[in-house]
Amino acid sequence: MSTFASASVTEPIDVRARLRRFQDAHTAIRQEIGKVIVGQDEVIEHVLISLFVGGHCLLTGLPGTAKTLLVRTLARTLGLKFSRIQFTPDLMPSDITGTDIIEEDPATGRRTWRFVPGPIFSNVLLADEINRTPPKTQSALLEAMQELSCTVRGNYYRIEAPFFVLATQNPIELEGTYPLPEAQLDRFLFNTVLDYLTADDELKVVDLTTGTTAAEANVITNGEEMLEFQQLVRMTPIAEPVARYAVDLVRASRPTKAVGAPDFINKYVNFGASVRAAQFLVLGGKVRALMKGRHHVSYEDIRALALPILRHRVLLNFHAESDRVTTDDLIRRLLEHLPPPRG
Repeated sequence: MSTFASASVTEPIDVRARLRRFQDAHTAIRQEIGKVIVGQDEVIEHVLISLFVGGHCLLTGLPGTAKTLLVRTLARTLGLKFSRIQFTPDLMPSDITGTDIIEEDPATGRRTWRFVPGPIFSNVLLADEINRTPPKTQSALLEAMQELSCTVRGNYYRIEAPFFVLATQNPIELEGTYPLPEAQLDRFLFNTVLDYLTADDELKVVDLTTGTTAAEANVITNGEEMLEFQQLVRMTPIAEPVARYAVDLVRASRPTKAVGAPDFINKYVNFGASVRAAQFLVLGGKVRALMKGRHHVSYEDIRALALPILRHRVLLNFHAESDRVTTDDLIRRLLEHLPPPRG
């Protein structure tokens, strides 16, 4: 398993300094976001974990739950380049990636191709209502999300790191929407759900947004430091039993007798989670541990992140639909079925 020593030749003193800076930056980012976003602490934690891992996050929530505002505020707080795409049924892949245009030199009359980058060439990309565009257009994000690159007309372009896709979707308006392909869903680290606020928090929102002054978050960090934080996360050690527990959870979500899946998984699940789920459980656990001031991953870190990491990777069958069993129900049952080892 990974340790500080095996992951890098960085001196221990430098590692301690980077750990302190991570803690300070995380605290400051949460404070700045709190100036603009009221409540939603768990959602903010999930999004920040995605950013510190270097992954992508799918935000599922009802209208008016501040999904877009949260992403804009995060981009400003992190000091990163932000762009937004409003996904619609007539959106084309070139509207995302960019396209080549023909330019003519007025002096010589010579025509040449010039690439005009699309909004995908940014650090934080808000894919707003991503399920409102057909799969052909949604697939324009696949290469960028996995490989930080973009291919247009056979030409290969790199996307500058860090690069995050934060996509939103509305769970109640199904007319005119297109379900995300499984291959794209699997590229999202989290599918985190935003719910309505409490009455007290809604009152705070009203007070915050109906006055003459608008709250604004300050810049805390930058892209270069975010890349250092991502490296620090990968240097965080995890014990082999904890990593094996993450793997066992993922394997138990697959409806095959070969991996010893429980009966309710075999009954209700068509396809279980991929190996990416185990990778993201470990990486997310490392970030959560650092956020909590620990330098090792615990079983609780894995269990706390299992639901948002697995809910979009477990595909149910018609038995689940007829019995009105949800993915969240099955994952909670799976966590009860596989408690962490004692001691």
